[in-house]
Amino acid sequence: MSDPARILLIGGSGFLSGTLAQQAVSQGHQVWAVTRGQRPLPAGVTSIVADRRNPESLQNAIQDTGLEWDFAVDCICYDPEDAAPAIAVLKNRTPHLVFVSTDFVFDPYHRVFPQPEETEHYLTDGYGGKKRLCELEYLNGDTGDMAWTVARPCHIYGPGSKLGCLPLHGRDDDLIEKIKAGQSLQLVGGGHFLQQPILARDLSDLILSFRNNAQTHNEIFCTPGPETIESSEFYGIIADVLGVARPQIEEISVHQYLAENPGQATFCCHRIYSQDKLKASGARVPATPVAQGLREHVESLLS
Repeated sequence: MSDPARILLIGGSGFLSGTLAQQAVSQGHQVWAVTRGQRPLPAGVTSIVADRRNPESLQNAIQDTGLEWDFAVDCICYDPEDAAPAIAVLKNRTPHLVFVSTDFVFDPYHRVFPQPEETEHYLTDGYGGKKRLCELEYLNGDTGDMAWTVARPCHIYGPGSKLGCLPLHGRDDDLIEKIKAGQSLQLVGGGHFLQQPILARDLSDLILSFRNNAQTHNEIFCTPGPETIESSEFYGIIADVLGVARPQIEEISVHQYLAENPGQATFCCHRIYSQDKLKASGARVPATPVAQGLREHVESLLS
Protein backbone atom coordinates (compact mmCIF):
# COMPACT_ATOMS: atom_id res chain seq x y z
CA MET A 1 0.00 0.00 0.00
CA SER A 2 1.30 3.46 -0.87
CA ASP A 3 1.72 6.17 1.74
CA PRO A 4 -1.63 7.79 2.61
CA ALA A 5 -2.46 10.95 0.68
CA ARG A 6 -5.20 13.55 0.46
CA ILE A 7 -6.87 13.03 -2.92
CA LEU A 8 -9.49 15.16 -4.66
CA LEU A 9 -11.68 13.76 -7.42
CA ILE A 10 -13.87 15.80 -9.72
CA GLY A 11 -16.54 13.17 -10.06
CA GLY A 12 -16.91 10.24 -7.72
CA SER A 13 -20.41 8.86 -8.07
CA GLY A 14 -20.17 7.52 -11.63
CA PHE A 15 -18.74 4.34 -13.10
CA LEU A 16 -15.02 5.11 -13.43
CA SER A 17 -14.96 7.90 -10.87
CA GLY A 18 -16.75 5.70 -8.32
CA THR A 19 -14.34 2.84 -8.93
CA LEU A 20 -11.42 5.25 -8.58
CA ALA A 21 -12.83 6.57 -5.32
CA GLN A 22 -13.26 3.03 -3.96
CA GLN A 23 -9.72 2.05 -4.93
CA ALA A 24 -8.25 5.18 -3.38
CA VAL A 25 -10.09 4.57 -0.10
CA SER A 26 -9.05 0.89 -0.11
CA GLN A 27 -5.42 2.01 -0.43
CA GLY A 28 -5.73 4.09 2.71
CA HIS A 29 -6.08 7.54 1.17
CA GLN A 30 -8.34 10.36 2.34
CA VAL A 31 -10.68 11.10 -0.55
CA TRP A 32 -12.88 14.08 -1.38
CA ALA A 33 -15.19 14.13 -4.42
CA VAL A 34 -16.81 17.05 -6.21
CA THR A 35 -20.27 16.06 -7.48
CA ARG A 36 -23.69 17.65 -7.77
CA GLY A 37 -24.79 15.61 -4.78
CA GLN A 38 -27.46 13.72 -6.70
CA ARG A 39 -26.05 10.21 -6.24
CA PRO A 40 -24.42 8.52 -3.24
CA LEU A 41 -20.65 8.38 -2.97
CA PRO A 42 -18.66 5.27 -2.05
CA ALA A 43 -18.12 4.72 1.65
CA GLY A 44 -15.31 6.77 3.14
CA VAL A 45 -15.49 9.59 0.56
CA THR A 46 -16.12 13.18 1.69
CA SER A 47 -18.59 15.09 -0.47
CA ILE A 48 -18.02 18.54 -1.95
CA VAL A 49 -21.24 19.64 -3.66
CA ALA A 50 -20.82 21.81 -6.76
CA ASP A 51 -21.76 21.94 -10.42
CA ARG A 52 -18.43 21.61 -12.19
CA ARG A 53 -19.97 23.12 -15.33
CA ASN A 54 -20.53 26.34 -13.38
CA PRO A 55 -17.04 27.84 -12.82
CA GLU A 56 -18.18 30.01 -9.92
CA SER A 57 -19.85 27.07 -8.20
CA LEU A 58 -16.73 24.93 -8.60
CA GLN A 59 -14.37 27.66 -7.43
CA ASN A 60 -16.43 28.59 -4.39
CA ALA A 61 -16.98 24.99 -3.29
CA ILE A 62 -13.29 24.14 -3.46
CA GLN A 63 -12.14 27.39 -1.87
CA ASP A 64 -14.68 27.06 0.93
CA THR A 65 -13.04 23.82 2.06
CA GLY A 66 -9.83 25.68 2.85
CA LEU A 67 -8.00 22.49 1.88
CA GLU A 68 -5.10 21.49 -0.30
CA TRP A 69 -4.60 18.02 -1.76
CA ASP A 70 -1.59 15.85 -2.59
CA PHE A 71 -3.15 14.64 -5.83
CA ALA A 72 -6.25 15.37 -7.91
CA VAL A 73 -8.07 13.67 -10.79
CA ASP A 74 -10.63 15.21 -13.15
CA CYS A 75 -12.79 12.27 -14.20
CA ILE A 76 -15.74 14.09 -15.78
CA CYS A 77 -14.49 16.91 -18.00
CA TYR A 78 -15.97 16.79 -21.50
CA ASP A 79 -15.71 20.41 -22.71
CA PRO A 80 -12.71 22.75 -22.86
CA GLU A 81 -14.85 25.44 -21.21
CA ASP A 82 -14.91 23.21 -18.13
CA ALA A 83 -11.21 22.27 -18.19
CA ALA A 84 -9.76 25.75 -17.75
CA PRO A 85 -11.74 26.63 -14.57
CA ALA A 86 -10.70 23.34 -12.94
CA ILE A 87 -7.06 24.04 -13.74
CA ALA A 88 -7.36 27.59 -12.45
CA VAL A 89 -8.85 26.65 -9.09
CA LEU A 90 -6.59 23.63 -8.49
CA LYS A 91 -3.19 24.79 -9.73
CA ASN A 92 -2.42 26.34 -6.33
CA ARG A 93 -4.10 23.58 -4.30
CA THR A 94 -2.44 20.42 -5.60
CA PRO A 95 0.98 19.61 -7.05
CA HIS A 96 -0.43 17.15 -9.60
CA LEU A 97 -3.69 16.92 -11.56
CA VAL A 98 -4.64 13.98 -13.80
CA PHE A 99 -7.12 14.47 -16.63
CA VAL A 100 -9.03 11.40 -17.84
CA SER A 101 -9.33 11.79 -21.61
CA THR A 102 -10.18 9.10 -24.21
CA ASP A 103 -8.66 7.25 -27.15
CA PHE A 104 -11.47 8.78 -29.22
CA VAL A 105 -9.26 11.87 -29.64
CA PHE A 106 -7.61 10.11 -32.61
CA ASP A 107 -9.00 10.51 -36.11
CA PRO A 108 -10.28 7.00 -36.92
CA TYR A 109 -9.39 7.41 -40.60
CA HIS A 110 -5.70 8.08 -39.93
CA ARG A 111 -4.79 5.52 -37.26
CA VAL A 112 -1.61 3.44 -37.27
CA PHE A 113 -0.99 0.19 -35.37
CA PRO A 114 -0.01 0.50 -32.64
CA GLN A 115 -1.23 4.08 -32.34
CA PRO A 116 1.39 6.25 -30.59
CA GLU A 117 0.50 9.03 -28.16
CA GLU A 118 1.44 11.75 -30.65
CA THR A 119 -0.11 12.22 -34.08
CA GLU A 120 -0.92 14.91 -36.61
CA HIS A 121 -4.44 13.53 -36.93
CA TYR A 122 -6.75 14.39 -34.06
CA LEU A 123 -10.50 14.81 -34.19
CA THR A 124 -11.76 18.38 -34.12
CA ASP A 125 -15.42 17.81 -33.29
CA GLY A 126 -17.76 15.53 -31.39
CA TYR A 127 -16.88 13.79 -28.13
CA GLY A 128 -13.30 12.98 -29.12
CA GLY A 129 -12.69 16.43 -30.53
CA LYS A 130 -13.87 18.10 -27.32
CA LYS A 131 -11.68 15.83 -25.23
CA ARG A 132 -8.69 16.82 -27.37
CA LEU A 133 -9.48 20.48 -26.78
CA CYS A 134 -9.53 19.72 -23.05
CA GLU A 135 -6.07 18.15 -23.40
CA LEU A 136 -4.83 21.31 -25.08
CA GLU A 137 -5.84 23.32 -22.00
CA TYR A 138 -3.17 21.35 -20.14
CA LEU A 139 -0.62 21.45 -22.95
CA ASN A 140 -0.99 25.15 -23.71
CA GLY A 141 -2.78 26.69 -20.73
CA ASP A 142 -1.49 28.22 -17.51
CA THR A 143 -0.98 25.36 -15.06
CA GLY A 144 1.54 27.24 -12.92
CA ASP A 145 3.79 24.94 -10.92
CA MET A 146 1.22 22.16 -10.98
CA ALA A 147 2.21 19.02 -12.88
CA TRP A 148 -0.42 17.30 -15.01
CA THR A 149 -0.89 13.92 -16.65
CA VAL A 150 -3.37 12.88 -19.34
CA ALA A 151 -4.71 9.31 -19.48
CA ARG A 152 -6.37 8.06 -22.68
CA PRO A 153 -8.30 4.85 -21.95
CA CYS A 154 -10.05 2.79 -24.60
CA HIS A 155 -13.19 0.78 -23.80
CA ILE A 156 -13.61 0.73 -20.00
CA TYR A 157 -15.57 -2.16 -18.50
CA GLY A 158 -16.19 -3.71 -15.11
CA PRO A 159 -18.64 -3.73 -12.19
CA GLY A 160 -20.72 -0.58 -12.13
CA SER A 161 -21.17 -0.35 -15.90
CA LYS A 162 -23.44 -1.79 -18.55
CA LEU A 163 -22.06 -4.50 -20.84
CA GLY A 164 -21.09 -4.20 -24.49
CA CYS A 165 -18.27 -2.64 -26.49
CA LEU A 166 -19.49 -2.15 -30.08
CA PRO A 167 -22.64 -1.01 -31.90
CA LEU A 168 -25.33 -2.27 -32.05
CA HIS A 169 -24.72 -3.78 -28.61
CA GLY A 170 -22.67 -1.15 -26.80
CA ARG A 171 -23.67 -0.72 -23.15
CA ASP A 172 -26.75 -2.86 -23.84
CA ASP A 173 -29.16 -3.12 -20.87
CA ASP A 174 -30.52 -6.43 -22.12
CA LEU A 175 -27.29 -8.03 -23.37
CA ILE A 176 -27.12 -10.83 -20.80
CA GLU A 177 -30.72 -11.88 -21.42
CA LYS A 178 -30.20 -11.82 -25.19
CA ILE A 179 -27.14 -14.04 -24.94
CA LYS A 180 -28.83 -16.43 -22.48
CA ALA A 181 -31.80 -16.67 -24.83
CA GLY A 182 -29.54 -17.62 -27.75
CA GLN A 183 -30.33 -14.51 -29.77
CA SER A 184 -27.91 -13.48 -32.49
CA LEU A 185 -26.10 -10.17 -32.07
CA GLN A 186 -25.81 -7.48 -34.73
CA LEU A 187 -22.32 -6.01 -34.72
CA VAL A 188 -20.86 -3.40 -37.03
CA GLY A 189 -18.21 -5.00 -39.21
CA GLY A 190 -19.15 -8.41 -37.83
CA GLY A 191 -17.31 -7.53 -34.61
CA HIS A 192 -13.90 -7.87 -36.25
CA PHE A 193 -12.55 -4.56 -34.98
CA LEU A 194 -9.60 -5.02 -32.63
CA GLN A 195 -9.46 -3.25 -29.30
CA GLN A 196 -7.87 -3.44 -25.85
CA PRO A 197 -10.57 -3.17 -23.17
CA ILE A 198 -9.39 -1.99 -19.77
CA LEU A 199 -10.93 -3.02 -16.46
CA ALA A 200 -12.03 0.05 -14.46
CA ARG A 201 -10.16 -1.17 -11.38
CA ASP A 202 -6.94 -1.51 -13.40
CA LEU A 203 -7.38 1.98 -14.82
CA SER A 204 -8.02 3.35 -11.33
CA ASP A 205 -4.89 1.71 -9.94
CA LEU A 206 -2.90 3.03 -12.89
CA ILE A 207 -4.12 6.59 -12.32
CA LEU A 208 -3.31 6.39 -8.60
CA SER A 209 0.19 5.15 -9.49
CA PHE A 210 0.89 8.44 -11.29
CA ARG A 211 1.09 10.11 -7.87
CA ASN A 212 4.65 10.91 -6.73
CA ASN A 213 5.96 9.69 -10.09
CA ALA A 214 7.85 12.50 -11.83
CA GLN A 215 8.19 10.35 -14.95
CA THR A 216 4.47 10.89 -15.55
CA HIS A 217 4.50 14.66 -15.09
CA ASN A 218 3.34 16.71 -18.08
CA GLU A 219 2.95 13.58 -20.17
CA ILE A 220 0.13 11.96 -22.15
CA PHE A 221 -0.37 8.19 -21.96
CA CYS A 222 -2.50 5.79 -23.95
CA THR A 223 -3.84 3.44 -21.29
CA PRO A 224 -4.93 0.17 -22.94
CA GLY A 225 -5.73 -3.13 -21.33
CA PRO A 226 -3.22 -5.99 -21.64
CA GLU A 227 -4.91 -7.95 -24.45
CA THR A 228 -5.87 -7.14 -28.02
CA ILE A 229 -9.07 -8.95 -28.97
CA GLU A 230 -11.70 -8.82 -31.67
CA SER A 231 -14.82 -7.08 -30.42
CA SER A 232 -16.85 -10.23 -31.14
CA GLU A 233 -14.62 -12.14 -28.70
CA PHE A 234 -15.75 -9.76 -25.95
CA TYR A 235 -19.29 -11.06 -26.43
CA GLY A 236 -18.11 -14.65 -26.74
CA ILE A 237 -16.38 -14.42 -23.36
CA ILE A 238 -19.60 -13.13 -21.79
CA ALA A 239 -21.39 -16.24 -23.11
CA ASP A 240 -18.61 -18.43 -21.69
CA VAL A 241 -19.09 -16.84 -18.26
CA LEU A 242 -22.84 -17.45 -18.52
CA GLY A 243 -22.24 -21.06 -19.50
CA VAL A 244 -24.21 -20.81 -22.74
CA ALA A 245 -23.39 -21.10 -26.43
CA ARG A 246 -21.53 -18.23 -27.96
CA PRO A 247 -23.90 -15.96 -29.90
CA GLN A 248 -24.16 -15.96 -33.67
CA ILE A 249 -22.99 -12.65 -35.12
CA GLU A 250 -24.93 -10.84 -37.82
CA GLU A 251 -22.68 -8.41 -39.66
CA ILE A 252 -23.81 -4.80 -40.03
CA SER A 253 -22.09 -3.17 -43.00
CA VAL A 254 -19.57 -0.59 -41.83
CA HIS A 255 -20.30 1.55 -44.88
CA GLN A 256 -24.05 1.41 -44.28
CA TYR A 257 -23.74 2.08 -40.56
CA LEU A 258 -21.44 5.08 -40.99
CA ALA A 259 -23.64 6.51 -43.74
CA GLU A 260 -26.48 6.56 -41.20
CA ASN A 261 -24.32 7.35 -38.15
CA PRO A 262 -21.33 9.43 -39.30
CA GLY A 263 -20.53 10.51 -35.77
CA GLN A 264 -19.86 6.91 -34.68
CA ALA A 265 -16.70 6.39 -36.75
CA THR A 266 -14.56 6.30 -33.60
CA PHE A 267 -16.13 2.95 -32.72
CA CYS A 268 -15.63 1.52 -36.21
CA CYS A 269 -11.87 1.13 -36.37
CA HIS A 270 -9.07 -0.89 -34.82
CA ARG A 271 -8.00 0.58 -31.46
CA ILE A 272 -4.52 -0.81 -30.83
CA TYR A 273 -1.89 0.71 -28.54
CA SER A 274 1.42 -0.15 -26.90
CA GLN A 275 1.96 -0.19 -23.14
CA ASP A 276 5.66 0.61 -23.61
CA LYS A 277 5.45 4.25 -22.51
CA LEU A 278 3.53 3.26 -19.39
CA LYS A 279 6.07 0.57 -18.55
CA ALA A 280 8.98 2.98 -19.05
CA SER A 281 7.37 5.50 -16.69
CA GLY A 282 7.20 3.05 -13.80
CA ALA A 283 3.42 3.40 -13.53
CA ARG A 284 1.28 0.41 -12.64
CA VAL A 285 0.54 -1.23 -15.99
CA PRO A 286 -2.95 -2.78 -16.51
CA ALA A 287 -2.68 -6.56 -16.43
CA THR A 288 -6.06 -8.18 -15.69
CA PRO A 289 -6.96 -10.62 -18.50
CA VAL A 290 -10.20 -9.77 -20.28
CA ALA A 291 -11.74 -13.14 -19.38
CA GLN A 292 -11.12 -12.53 -15.68
CA GLY A 293 -12.37 -8.95 -15.80
CA LEU A 294 -15.51 -9.87 -17.72
CA ARG A 295 -16.27 -12.65 -15.26
CA GLU A 296 -16.23 -10.04 -12.47
CA HIS A 297 -18.38 -7.71 -14.57
CA VAL A 298 -20.99 -10.32 -15.49
CA GLU A 299 -21.19 -11.75 -11.98
CA SER A 300 -21.70 -8.25 -10.54
CA LEU A 301 -24.68 -7.76 -12.85
CA LEU A 302 -26.15 -11.17 -12.05
CA SER A 303 -25.93 -10.51 -8.32
